[in-house]
Amino acid sequence: TVVSDRLAAGVNSITGSRSVFAALKDSGAVVTWGDPHRGGDCSAVADRLAAGVSSFTGNRFAFAALKDAGEVVTWGLAEYGGDCSVVGNHLATGVISITGNEGAFAALKDTGEVVTWGRACYG
Repeated sequence: TVVSDRLAAGVNSITGSRSVFAALKDSGAVVTWGDPHRGGDCSAVADRLAAGVSSFTGNRFAFAALKDAGEVVTWGLAEYGGDCSVVGNHLATGVISITGNEGAFAALKDTGEVVTWGRACYG
């Protein structure tokens, strides 16, 4: 398959969610597979995940990737953080780390500010 070809070499980390896996390649590209509705299909942001990703994390149904320039890219179920547009202006630059829990994400900025998004009951 196309995914297995992309995973044949150059993978430096992987993570999983409830029904999806994501791999980070040495090139900074992200490869996803699994349930397309819960993050297995990242085609809506594929151009932003093609290079320059330094780390990523997931929760039950969504993923967040941190780019080298401090930008966060998200995909998966919107209500679980797959859509960060509500706080997107805070995630465009200056993010130094990201983490996820069961249904939300948090980003730490270089200013010391913490930005959260996803299901409010999870954070």
